[in-house]
Amino acid sequence: MISAASIYLQYGDRVLFDRVNLAIKPGEKIGLVGRNGAGKSTFVKIIVGELNPMEGNVTIPNEARVAYLHQDLDPPKERTVRELAESAFDDLRNIEDRLAKIEEQLNTRTDYESDAYAKLIENMSSLHERIHIMGGDQQDAQIEQVLRGLGFGPKEFSRKLGTFSGGWQMRAELAKMLLGKPDYLFLDEPTNHLDIESILWLEKWLMQYEGAVITISHDRTFLDNVTRRTVEIEGAKLYDYAFSFSDYELQRAERREILEASAKNQAKMIAERERTIARFAAKATKTKMAQSMQKKLDRVDRIELDQLDTSAMKLRFPAPPRSGDIALAGNNLAKAYGEKEVFDKVDFQLRRGERIAFVGQNGQGKTTLAKILIGELEPTGGEVTPGYNVELGYYAQDQSDRLDGDLTLLETLEAVSPPEMRTQLRNILGTMMFTGADHDKKVKVLSGGERARLAMASLLLQPSNVLVLDEPTNHLDMRSKDVLKEAVKEYKGALVVVSHDRDFLEGLTDNVLEFRDGRVQTHIGDIEDYLKKRAMEDMRAVELQSKKSVASAKAKNEAASAKTAGPTATEKAKPTVSQEELKALNRAVQNAERKVDNLEKESSKLEALLADVDYYQKPEAQETIKQHAKLQKDLELAMETWEKAQEALDAVG
Repeated sequence: MISAASIYLQYGDRVLFDRVNLAIKPGEKIGLVGRNGAGKSTFVKIIVGELNPMEGNVTIPNEARVAYLHQDLDPPKERTVRELAESAFDDLRNIEDRLAKIEEQLNTRTDYESDAYAKLIENMSSLHERIHIMGGDQQDAQIEQVLRGLGFGPKEFSRKLGTFSGGWQMRAELAKMLLGKPDYLFLDEPTNHLDIESILWLEKWLMQYEGAVITISHDRTFLDNVTRRTVEIEGAKLYDYAFSFSDYELQRAERREILEASAKNQAKMIAERERTIARFAAKATKTKMAQSMQKKLDRVDRIELDQLDTSAMKLRFPAPPRSGDIALAGNNLAKAYGEKEVFDKVDFQLRRGERIAFVGQNGQGKTTLAKILIGELEPTGGEVTPGYNVELGYYAQDQSDRLDGDLTLLETLEAVSPPEMRTQLRNILGTMMFTGADHDKKVKVLSGGERARLAMASLLLQPSNVLVLDEPTNHLDMRSKDVLKEAVKEYKGALVVVSHDRDFLEGLTDNVLEFRDGRVQTHIGDIEDYLKKRAMEDMRAVELQSKKSVASAKAKNEAASAKTAGPTATEKAKPTVSQEELKALNRAVQNAERKVDNLEKESSKLEALLADVDYYQKPEAQETIKQHAKLQKDLELAMETWEKAQEALDAVG
């Protein structure tokens, strides 16, 4: 087991981790989530030993093998793809060398009955078993399976890594790590450079993998399919949930609602108790009782709610001008680079308001066709005809990299802004979560997510009726992706979107254009319809449950709120009562106070359970929620009874 204990790290005035703890058991599948800049990658680097915390320590078993896929890997450019993959078996080579030496000794020794000879036989058997476990007897088959699964064709196995793009080099490194079968595999955004087919293959591979997987990802569907535990980094703390991502979102919301309701009820109880104490303290005969009540109130554990970061960009595309019925048309399009043909004889038509997704294997021409449609690339055959009154908006896959690092954020927008929008630039930056102090920052100091938001801001400067988005969700965290998706859904113009993010594409388009093996084929429907037709994804057996339990708990807590007793009768004339009646009134007060104390203790016990995120996975959790709601209602009534009994006693005291 890997354990991180009391990890503390601070940069300047910002505390990144405030003495956090995490234990990773063998075989666990964990999703590490949080907003961009929350510290996910930094935390992983601390665990694998690439960074040292200011306080705390990480313990990794001596025999554990750890691999870490991150965005800054620099693979050996002179090695071929196969050579890099084969290097995953270097440990196996050492075992084979040891085995060869043992076999050589056995061929020359004649002391068959000796303990030393028996020990050699035992070692040889053990090494053969390790070779089998590591897949040494199926090495070539495994290499081909993993490389093909990640998108490499047989002809590319012998190509040097330096001839591939950075994304394909990352795939080769990932293949090496998968083949090495480490005990703990850390993956930082592994789907960033993969197409949908490769992502689906990787999901299946990781689901069957016996080692532990800890992955940072903004891909909801990938996290749901691969992980069974979610660790959120928020506000320098770690929140651990024994659920996959979508269930974690529901449980986090449910836990938050319950705690908010409990905090609200507690605040109301405290306010009522303080009013009673103040009323009793004003009477000389009740001072001692008021002091006793104050001591009890001081011992109440206040429910504290962590401050949520609810900031998100606000994105709305300008209303599109009306175009002709056919917004874009491509006839007999072809594109080749020298002898390499990307696609040929492609006909394309985009009608006004239509939405089309480009999906499929990387390198098959999705981005190329998008660039041809917007006029950034010339086809080698055929032509593109824009429709009447077409105004194009384009977000390139490398849009954030195209920004001039020496310009400020404000200067960046000024460079592409029409004159009539100049007065709105600071407001637009504000909607993209850039404060006034950020506007004069240089672009080069921005993170990847911040650059992506700045690049997206340029699309808001002028109306378009054809929007072409090439991998728009790269570098965006989940909240920003949700905002972008809603804005795109509300956009009334025609849309072409290139993406491998299934969650983002779901319900977004009318048709899917699939790029595969040099062919381009149209599929009617959105990404889910396409995946069903291709039989490429095992659909989830159980759909996500609705937030009924959250709504139910909230409704019950609200229903539990009741009006407190009416005005006191302290100014009324005190009636004459017998000693027996006075004793009865005293007993009523004591019984009511005792009941309030008991209910408060029971409620505190349940609140302690409900404050533990792991408790929500237990079968009894829902019943506990109901009991807590009932206790709150009983406590309200008991408080009323206690106050009325005390007022009755005061009236005759």
